[in-house]
Amino acid sequence: MTKRLFLKAWFLLFYADWLMRFRGFLRVHALVREEPVSPSTDPRVDLQQLSHAVDLGCVFYFKQVLCLQRSAALAILLRRHGWKGEMVIGAQLLPFLSHAWVEVGDQVVNDKPYIRNAFQVLDRC
Repeated sequence: MTKRLFLKAWFLLFYADWLMRFRGFLRVHALVREEPVSPSTDPRVDLQQLSHAVDLGCVFYFKQVLCLQRSAALAILLRRHGWKGEMVIGAQLLPFLSHAWVEVGDQVVNDKPYIRNAFQVLDRC
């Protein structure tokens, strides 16, 4: 992984965090929903490298990163590198929990594969 991918991921985490704090959930949701899938600029960059860049960005972020910001950043990063990443938002009733993760096709990218069984999907963007 390059430093450039790490920096892109870190700044996307920062932007998603800033939007969530000052503009709210709907703006973060719109940001992900409106991001187009770009043609792949570097075919050597794969899903694992992009996911790892976001994970590393979370490690070096100055505060705890929540799943929504992490998933928004990864979905945008994936789309900017030619992958059709979808941010998925789910919830469970008892106990009430909400969670966000990213899928490409039928594959969960940044979480456990069984996460879809634990949460009812509320939205995909």
